[in-house]
Amino acid sequence: MKKIMIIGASILQLPAIRKAKELGYYVGVVDYNPEAIGVPYADEYFNVSTIDIDGVVSVAKQFKPNGIMTLATDMPMRSVAAVCKELEIPGISPDTAIKATDKAEMIKAFETHGVEHPWYFVVSDRTDFESIIGQISYPCIIKPTDNAGSRGVVLCRDKSELIAGYDYATRESRGGSVIIEEYLQGPEFSVEVMVVESVPHVLQITDKITTGAPHFVEMGHTQPTNQPLNVQEKIIDLACRAVKAVGINVGPAHVEMILTTQGPKMVELGARMGGDCITTHLVPLSTGIDMVAATIRLACDEEVDIEPKWCKGAAIRYFETPIGILKRIDGIERAKVIPGVKEISIVHEIGEIVGEIGSSVDRLGFIIAQGESRNDAIKICESAQESIHIYIV
Repeated sequence: MKKIMIIGASILQLPAIRKAKELGYYVGVVDYNPEAIGVPYADEYFNVSTIDIDGVVSVAKQFKPNGIMTLATDMPMRSVAAVCKELEIPGISPDTAIKATDKAEMIKAFETHGVEHPWYFVVSDRTDFESIIGQISYPCIIKPTDNAGSRGVVLCRDKSELIAGYDYATRESRGGSVIIEEYLQGPEFSVEVMVVESVPHVLQITDKITTGAPHFVEMGHTQPTNQPLNVQEKIIDLACRAVKAVGINVGPAHVEMILTTQGPKMVELGARMGGDCITTHLVPLSTGIDMVAATIRLACDEEVDIEPKWCKGAAIRYFETPIGILKRIDGIERAKVIPGVKEISIVHEIGEIVGEIGSSVDRLGFIIAQGESRNDAIKICESAQESIHIYIV
């Protein structure tokens, strides 16, 4: 029986843990939290932080996996890459892991390889910030170089907002470094990619909905895209060049970009499957491709099936509520039986304060639907939302 090591045992990694068991692998999970939801599903548990590189490598030497992976989280990719190098198993290099998790190194790689990107300034400390503040044009975006989920991301329209934004972004930066970028305007997409034998294969293009300024938190995703074929070709080309620029030679990639008046430009990418249920739920619903299984098999140096089985619509929509205390939710069971509804999830408890969305962790919950077309999937999500009544006081 082959062994797979999965870095993380939270709700984000649960689909990978369950899929690996379903496929017949012996599963070891690494997480600092022994109460993590995925721990009971695994064969072995190791009480180590997912970002403790030396600790994860030590555990891997003990466990001796055939493959290693994580799902929908960025920083653990550095641990994954270190294990792949140490044990000589399939995976990205430590250098690529840095480029895929440090936004400064990532955009420098884009620049080196001629990949379209916004103008930018990397700022390591306040002295550095004060030295370049006079060179900034507005509006602009400021964000940490080493965080995800829209944490620390803010739009700045003038100098005073940039100064406040610097403090906000640095609070969310692990190392204190931030990046100031051109504010790209236009439709936003993610591109779901599998790299097999160094060749990127685009599986799906996802249309995004965000809260917009100031924090741009994602509130919905729809597959397939509604862009015309000539635009899709440009999106696919940019995604493949971006993946190659950071050196991803095997496994999944989640690529984010914005379609500007000058064409698509990169926002960022991850050398892992996308979050927000995009790759675990929407890709299989819209294409029939099991991206989780493919990621596991690639990690274990096995052949994968990434051929589409059908072309349907899939969508996820997050609940939007006023700010207040969550008192009651009615209608979930009624909404679950609507044809095409695949999942409804509420992630906050009754009595919690909800409604103010500064990052992805603030969202109340979501609905996932499948339809014969993208518009069908959207309508099913909307119908389910209308059936659910959320009481806020």
